[in-house]
Amino acid sequence: MKIFKRILLLVLILFLVTVIYNYPKLNMLSGYSAKNIASSVYVANRTLEFTDKTDNDFSPVNLASDKIDLENKTATSSAFGLLTRKAVYRKGLGAVLTLEEGDETADYLVPKRSKSDNSTPYPYGNAPQKDTIFKNVDYDKIDESVEFLFDSINKTRAVVVIYKDQIISEKYADGFHKDSKLLGWSMTKSLLSTVYGVLEHQGKLNVKDKAPVASWQNDERKNITISNLLQMNSGLEWDENYEEISDATKMLFLERDMTKMQENKPLVGTPNESWNYSSGTTNLLSGILRTQFKTHQEYLDFWYTDFIDKIGMSSMVLEADLSGNYVGSSYSWATARDWGKFGLLYLKNGNWNGEQLFTKEWVAYITTPTPTSNGTYGAQFWLNAENHFKDVPKNMYYADGFQGQRVYVLPDQDMVIVRFGLKNFDENTFLKGVISSIE
Repeated sequence: MKIFKRILLLVLILFLVTVIYNYPKLNMLSGYSAKNIASSVYVANRTLEFTDKTDNDFSPVNLASDKIDLENKTATSSAFGLLTRKAVYRKGLGAVLTLEEGDETADYLVPKRSKSDNSTPYPYGNAPQKDTIFKNVDYDKIDESVEFLFDSINKTRAVVVIYKDQIISEKYADGFHKDSKLLGWSMTKSLLSTVYGVLEHQGKLNVKDKAPVASWQNDERKNITISNLLQMNSGLEWDENYEEISDATKMLFLERDMTKMQENKPLVGTPNESWNYSSGTTNLLSGILRTQFKTHQEYLDFWYTDFIDKIGMSSMVLEADLSGNYVGSSYSWATARDWGKFGLLYLKNGNWNGEQLFTKEWVAYITTPTPTSNGTYGAQFWLNAENHFKDVPKNMYYADGFQGQRVYVLPDQDMVIVRFGLKNFDENTFLKGVISSIE
């Protein structure tokens, strides 16, 4: 009996040690699941069952037990019954993880939005386009290239190909359609960059200026420019690791104000010589944007009034943290067609139906390779300057998100390609096939 008790005590001790050691990971696991469930159900209008079966069906997130409260618009996720996290939906701001009692019922500001234009044909509105047949487009070939992505391996949800303002190929997986909102993940970074381009065109800031961060003014960080931040080349310390507890995961799942974490990091490299991909940097930039406006309401509104709603991305929802700041690193939802409008805005060098939202020089800036990025990164956009995609023009550039969310801009082909899914894919083969269908 004494031996049995000792063994039982040892097992209990080992269990407690394991729980204590892995407790932070359980926090992230349940936090990811709760946030994703809340956004999927209340922003994208999917079901809990569908989200658990698809979006959250990967290890270790699939170990969480999820519940929703439709009346109070919340989602809770429990990791083995040891730790539970809750996310709440806020109209106009999407879903957010709560951190303490009262967060669920706290007051918040809502961005003002313009009405959707459902009478003007796409892309300048949302009405159907007139049938246009291009003689130089091999429609069978392009459909074959698109179909290639819709197998059980690639897990694609949506593809839209736009050529000369016309949708020439469009396909959705079962359960999805042209009005389905899709999460852009880090493509949100490219949206944030665009807001800076709009403000610069309006003469309200210059990205070459020093970053207006008060806490940096008495140390060497005072020399970091806004451009250094946009190019992920500030020299600031940051760990962007989603496999372990890292700066990125702590920011997304434990911070009330996600704009502060990168601000508090030390300088470990030389600005403009130390490229390091950082979601914290993008959220810091969101915080800097907040300082450009007199009120928080103006900050919330501007992204829509002077950019997103201006180009008719009426389905777009930018999600905010508990402090009400947009999570520019990661959280934005819109239909594939609306993401296509975003690509077209860049294809048209910032001119939307006769109105200039940003300059051609801004496009040149965001597509210029960041020093020490090996030609792969611009200013919150990814590049093909070094022919990473060997069968795709070098001047192709794109917004990039987790699991292969993409908006490709191809200036030479006058084309924008949008892809959404749950898995990375053979981008070169796909793009080569689409491009070669244009004679």
